[in-house]
Amino acid sequence: MAQVYLGLPALTGEPPKRLVGWTKLYLEPGKSQDVTVPIPRDRLAYWNVTANNWAIAPGEYTVYVGSSSRDVRLKGTLQVGQQAAAMK
Repeated sequence: MAQVYLGLPALTGEPPKRLVGWTKLYLEPGKSQDVTVPIPRDRLAYWNVTANNWAIAPGEYTVYVGSSSRDVRLKGTLQVGQQAAAMK
């Protein structure tokens, strides 16, 4: 199973890794395969207690990919700008 986790910006107060997407695949030993795991926009949201609603924080998100939260094999970042963070 390929799992994708996000680390939200620190200002959100969220745990360090959040499972946001996954897909099941079967590979023969020694084989590899490209996989796309869509991440719905709402999986970036956190409950903003000050505003009393769901929000997406602008800033840097850490992306982790692996077979579990303890078996991360790829790590990267993505930037969410102020305008992109505005929830509609």
